[in-house]
Amino acid sequence: MPSGPISPEPSAAIDVAHLSRMTLGERSLEREVLTLFDRQADRLLPRLRTGGRTAAATAAHTLKGSASGIGAFRVARAAEAVEQADDADFAAAVERLAAALAEAKAEIARLTA
Repeated sequence: MPSGPISPEPSAAIDVAHLSRMTLGERSLEREVLTLFDRQADRLLPRLRTGGRTAAATAAHTLKGSASGIGAFRVARAAEAVEQADDADFAAAVERLAAALAEAKAEIARLTA
């Protein structure tokens, strides 16, 4: 699923119009990709926090692509900030990404309930 460039700031944690376009409006596919992203976030967040700079950058890059694909553009931008952060800003960038992930996960829970 191609993700394209990161779009402007949406008002919701998940841009459902983008998600619908990416899944061709297939609701079951939307649920599936949201569930997969939710699991991926759970798996990658510990690597971001404890895996060192290289592991964190790799995890952030993975999340950036996945987030862009489902319309979680805040997460994608925060992940990109982690990739680009210098040593002084790295921990804060990771925490901003964690907060964006928490918002996206809450929205995913709402959308898949």
